[in-house]
Amino acid sequence: MITSLQNSLVKQIRKLHSTKERNKQQLFLLEGTHLLEEACAVSYPLDAVCCTSQWHETHSQLWEVICRQCYRVEIVSPEVLAAMATTVNPDGIVAIAKRCCKQIAQKEAQPRQIPCTGLVLALETVQDPGNLGTMIRTAAAAGASGLWLSEDSVDLDNPKVLRASAGQWFRLNMAVSADLQTTVRQSQQAGMQVIATLPNADLTYWQVDWRKPSLILLGNEGAGLSADLAALADIHVKIPLSPGVESLNVGITAALMLYEAKRQTISQ
Repeated sequence: MITSLQNSLVKQIRKLHSTKERNKQQLFLLEGTHLLEEACAVSYPLDAVCCTSQWHETHSQLWEVICRQCYRVEIVSPEVLAAMATTVNPDGIVAIAKRCCKQIAQKEAQPRQIPCTGLVLALETVQDPGNLGTMIRTAAAAGASGLWLSEDSVDLDNPKVLRASAGQWFRLNMAVSADLQTTVRQSQQAGMQVIATLPNADLTYWQVDWRKPSLILLGNEGAGLSADLAALADIHVKIPLSPGVESLNVGITAALMLYEAKRQTISQ
């Protein structure tokens, strides 16, 4: 059992709380039973897993699965587990995994791993990890094909993003774009219609034919979508708001359009 905070693995995992270290080590941190269950369900390779004795005793079946697909497994004291986790009350297990398994470390403009079919989100300068995780979760639930993220957004593998995604992080095609404008243009060339929300647009979001392959552009929580990206859109839409309401949360905006697209697809 590991009981010292000076243990090399413990030090390594604690460093992964920071973006700088995740970039340097090309590893990211998974916390909690549910995330580990989802990672195991899709056979996502794990580098190391640490859990407390109590967690091990109560999750024997999941532990057997983890042992079959993990490079290193360790039992640690509750104090050590708490120090490695970013949450206030961790449930007894943390793990680390390589970024390259999902290709999120490779910033690219060419949309190769994101299909130019169905429904795709393209997010510009999203800063709140809770918003990003919620949109990942919603996109997966609505059956979206994937998600593009601008490189100046919050880290795709920020621990809060993974938790907010409720495990759907492992089930959605995602990539970071070094040049989102180029990515959008290439998606258009591949036959996708590009849709952006603007408060003064003539069309409401339900007037779009979402049965066509579509790329939804969404912007920063405060500033919204940049003028350059908005200008690339084939269609501008608005979400009707009651007087005095300035805007909606970006995660809610994404959910409305994703599920209108799903509704139209189901009813066709």
